Amino acid sequence: MSALIDVRNLSVSYHNAGRVKEAVRDLSFSLQAGETLAIVGESGSGKTTLASALLGLLPASAQISAGSLAVDGNDISHASERARRQLRGRFIGLVPQDPMVSLNPTLSIGKQIGESLILAHGGRRYPALDADVLELLAQVGLDNPELRARQYPHELSGGMRQRVLIAIALAGNPRVIIADEPTSALDVTVQRRILDHLEQLVQARGISLIIITHDLGVAADRADRVLVMKDGELVEQGIAREVLSAPTQPYTRDLLAAAPAFGNGQQPLPLPPRPARPLLSLHGVGKQYSPGGQPFQALKGLSLDLYPGQTLAIVGESGSGKSTSLRIALGLEPPSEGRVHFDGQDVTGLTWQQFRPLRQRIQLVQQNPFASLNPRFTLYQSVVEPLLSFGLRDGAELHQAARQLMEQVQLPASFLDRLPRELSGGQRQRVAIARALALKPDLVLLDEPVSALDVSVQAQILELLRNLQAELGVAYVLVSHDLAVVQSLAHEVVVLRQGQVVEQGPASEVMHRPAHAYTRELLDAIPGHRLSA
Repeated sequence: MSALIDVRNLSVSYHNAGRVKEAVRDLSFSLQAGETLAIVGESGSGKTTLASALLGLLPASAQISAGSLAVDGNDISHASERARRQLRGRFIGLVPQDPMVSLNPTLSIGKQIGESLILAHGGRRYPALDADVLELLAQVGLDNPELRARQYPHELSGGMRQRVLIAIALAGNPRVIIADEPTSALDVTVQRRILDHLEQLVQARGISLIIITHDLGVAADRADRVLVMKDGELVEQGIAREVLSAPTQPYTRDLLAAAPAFGNGQQPLPLPPRPARPLLSLHGVGKQYSPGGQPFQALKGLSLDLYPGQTLAIVGESGSGKSTSLRIALGLEPPSEGRVHFDGQDVTGLTWQQFRPLRQRIQLVQQNPFASLNPRFTLYQSVVEPLLSFGLRDGAELHQAARQLMEQVQLPASFLDRLPRELSGGQRQRVAIARALALKPDLVLLDEPVSALDVSVQAQILELLRNLQAELGVAYVLVSHDLAVVQSLAHEVVVLRQGQVVEQGPASEVMHRPAHAYTRELLDAIPGHRLSA
């Protein structure tokens, strides 16, 4: 049986201002009909370049410098744009990573799926178009297709938007689908449902699937075979469960050791000694909103105590109340009911100005470091801005403080003159942490601090956070949907569902002996969980 995709000794290089950089080197692999292949590796490994080459979407600065790339028996490595366009959508479909970027915010869902169907039918509108749109929405598991077709992307949840992208990929009835990090931004339970449904559709239609991911757990759970890439080269390949349970190459072993989903013998952290008084307390906190005049209870009856030097994790799916809890703890919005205490002081009704002195003691590290840092500021300006805002340093003291902060997060002081775009994702997150530490806070709120990072970089940031806590005695509130990350950092865990606490206690109890069915569902949904068990 001939392969649907056959890559032989492929090399792809980028040419920019007289410089040449090889992104893929001497790569060979094949994809058979009905097969699911995972391509894994860190940022810069060449995964996205390879996907772009398969889709005929390499930028003008890139060229295939060696080897061949055969799709359906035809070498397209140097084919015309017209020939490549005939393959896109019809033979190879794409499910991109970020639905909010990939979907047009000004068009309804139905129109966007309809556009793909029209292209698949030679650019002509046809009588059954509307019915086919509804059929695709139903096939990808969206309820009430008639309503969804009229809605816009911002009216859907992340999981729903991802299903729309799958529907668009299926519109051309392709034989191969490339899924580029299709679930990296989704909660683990939503992630599992999306991957389950994609797997069912692939099997029902006889489609081959290429999953491009940095998540080894997804590869272990979903792929028949896996390719491990590093710096543009193929490091290891084989049957997924064999490669990921008994890797032969050091790099693959390093990736597995860094992946929190695989456990690696990591035990939940024991509770440190507790001082007499908690640093942060929430007592019966609730929050109600009234969108469109309809009351909505986002949070109800949340009570927790966080002590100095301790990490408390708040976990749950989107809509569970995690972000609402964080905003209330930050003093960014008041609770509708209950009380909030910080270091013994009732801060529930404080105005913005009254709360401001406390902001020196409470800082935030956001999920996306590129979005949280001013792109026009050098790293020096970003790191010292909190000190300037509170008038705590000036002149030579600012430069000394900036160097000390960079040292704390293990970045060279020479980086201070750089802009955020000149750094990797992990380096930017280290700068965001340095900025949060500038005011020497007692409490740092961590909002999904590693979800956008590769597994090896995740491990480095988590180790940095643990070391900083041991050194500085800072307390953390960690908001996350990833229980594998929670296990590596948290002392206590609060599990939220639909705004209410379903389970609460030491991480050692919650993670190893969950009492509630919902917590067990979250744990079972961790990609790679079954392989590591």
